[in-house]
Amino acid sequence: MRIVRTLQRLPPSLRGAAVAVGNFDGVHRGHLVVLDAARAAAQKLGVPLGVLTFEPHPRELFRPQDPPFRLTQFRGKALRLREEGVEVCYVANFTRTFSRLSAHAFVEDVLVGSLGVRHLAVGEDFVFGQGRTGNAILLRDSAQRRSFGLTLVAPAGAGATTVFKSSAIRVLLAEGRPREAAEVLGAWWRVTGRVRHGDARGRELGYPTANLALGPLVRPRYGIYAVWVTIEGHGPRPAVANLGIRPMFGADQPLLEVHLFDFAGDLYGSHLCVDVVEYLRPEAKFADLPALIRQMDADSAQARALLAKPENAPGRFHRATA
Repeated sequence: MRIVRTLQRLPPSLRGAAVAVGNFDGVHRGHLVVLDAARAAAQKLGVPLGVLTFEPHPRELFRPQDPPFRLTQFRGKALRLREEGVEVCYVANFTRTFSRLSAHAFVEDVLVGSLGVRHLAVGEDFVFGQGRTGNAILLRDSAQRRSFGLTLVAPAGAGATTVFKSSAIRVLLAEGRPREAAEVLGAWWRVTGRVRHGDARGRELGYPTANLALGPLVRPRYGIYAVWVTIEGHGPRPAVANLGIRPMFGADQPLLEVHLFDFAGDLYGSHLCVDVVEYLRPEAKFADLPALIRQMDADSAQARALLAKPENAPGRFHRATA
């Protein structure tokens, strides 16, 4: 997948795609319906499948005081889009200047002028442009006038009352229900990042960990989780993770600390993808280190048993996209 961060003066090979547009935070099952609409158009027209997304997320620009809320860092989002067969990911730099583009200018300058879209797929409630004045009516008129195809996608959900939304996934994660969040996502919830140096306490306890910062990600319920870990260039490995502030040691910033089973390599500086499968228990403060180690032994045994079940396999949500 090509990632394109400068949208001006694109070569012909990067223009003329069928493009799905949106923030795609989480790349959940509702987003996948929009993506599939663009895919169908791309296959019919014989053109690349593209996505136009916005970084940083507009909410980060306009409401920087909000608690962390993102479901996916950009790297994780890009990996999910690549897994879904996207060939070109156009990344619009969402600045205050960009936010002041009129709806008409967004269509003419970005969609038509820069990308040369052949087909556009968006949710039918998609709004854009300064003051959020662009909508489905404007897009229909622009598509007819500028001769590109348009698919407006109705909200997707499971049944008549459940709509796939990023907000619902955030609630499920905050409640320690990653399996139910995965049903909405269409994938295990994923944390990506480069392994950072820690205080090496896990190694001293017989449980060396790879530590990832959460950064702008939403804060799930703190506690112990069964997870799958993919090391860059290698397949997924079973692991147990502590997500939180480690009350035994008084950490002030939340971390994701991952212990890979039966692994002895050096991971410092490596990129990891951590897929969160099941919540095991809350964080706790123990009377002493031997009590903590006994609980870690029990957590590891529980995580191993859970991850051995077919319904918890790394590819549990894999879908064919050809």
